[in-house]
Amino acid sequence: MIDHQPTTCQKFYRQQGARQPGDIISYRRATSSRNQRATSSESAAKVLALLVNPNTWLAERLIHNAQEAVAAKGVQLSVLEASTESEIDAAFTTLDQLHAGGLMVVADPFLDSRQEQLVTLAAHHAVPVIYALREFVVAGGLISYGASFPATFRLAGIYAGKILSGAKPADLPVQQPTRFELVVNLKTAKELGLTVPPSILARADEVIE
Repeated sequence: MIDHQPTTCQKFYRQQGARQPGDIISYRRATSSRNQRATSSESAAKVLALLVNPNTWLAERLIHNAQEAVAAKGVQLSVLEASTESEIDAAFTTLDQLHAGGLMVVADPFLDSRQEQLVTLAAHHAVPVIYALREFVVAGGLISYGASFPATFRLAGIYAGKILSGAKPADLPVQQPTRFELVVNLKTAKELGLTVPPSILARADEVIE
């Protein structure tokens, strides 16, 4: 899907002198779908939580998108912020106090780098967590939904070719990912005492037994 209208991301880059290529990957669709899958897999939950790094420059937009996605489900969304290892630990303590039915982790370089910590805490606190990256699920996380990295890299290669051919980065349209991957770890679901809905299993690109 190609959007030729300048987005907030593109306007930002143009304000910085248009030195960044226009192949901005928008994760709005992935974030919304991730939240919808969280409410589907935890249909009885009245409270869900969102873990976000407040230092991410798109934090406010991501939080807004998440709130919109769960509002129609009649679910309360609690936003937890973490930009350090200790704040991640504190966030899971808060989860216990909230009696949240699940947690959604927003894709972010810092949070993505804390894979082992997040998966370990999720198991220790027995909380269902949905991630943006497949690697979390391979490491023992419950479920992930996000853009396919191989497909995204191919898009980046196409844009790089256009730039090398003389195109101006700021003139290139924003392109959103077209392929998303849903990965489910049934072993983790069993350990959490959860039954993954058949509708989610049917849509899964990969199921880890």
